[in-house]
Amino acid sequence: MTTPSDQQLIEFVQREARLIDQHRFEEWLELFTDDGMYWMPLEWGQTDPKLTTSLMYEDKLLLTIRVERLKGNRTFSQKPKSRCHHLLQTSQIDRRDEANNEYVTWTPMHYVETRFDEQQLYAAWVTHTLTVKDGALRIKLKRVDLVNCDAAFGNIQLFM
Repeated sequence: MTTPSDQQLIEFVQREARLIDQHRFEEWLELFTDDGMYWMPLEWGQTDPKLTTSLMYEDKLLLTIRVERLKGNRTFSQKPKSRCHHLLQTSQIDRRDEANNEYVTWTPMHYVETRFDEQQLYAAWVTHTLTVKDGALRIKLKRVDLVNCDAAFGNIQLFM
């Protein structure tokens, strides 16, 4: 793949959510570039993850540590394991910059996370900044903007 079509970008976003829902976290990690980031802003319209506190701002190393924790036998907060479900609206292509190998999608979604008898529902907009590397789409930045980002939250165990 050199230049992805709009349909390929949309299918990538859908596949990424499916990997999380199916707990295929190692495959999910492979979707990120080595310098890829996962960002969940704490403030509405936040523009800088480094100068303002975020709910999450994790590089691939931190994401890998979280995946290892989720798999661990001594991770008692995950007995039984949390489950999740993404309900995505159709992604929109916000930007195609073939010259810089950068493609940006925007996807409204609802996300449910459950464990035991507790279920949490989140509404969000997800922005993926993608690139083509070694013939495959990869995530440079995944930004999850929660509608109620400034609310008090319990533990978010999985990835939105």
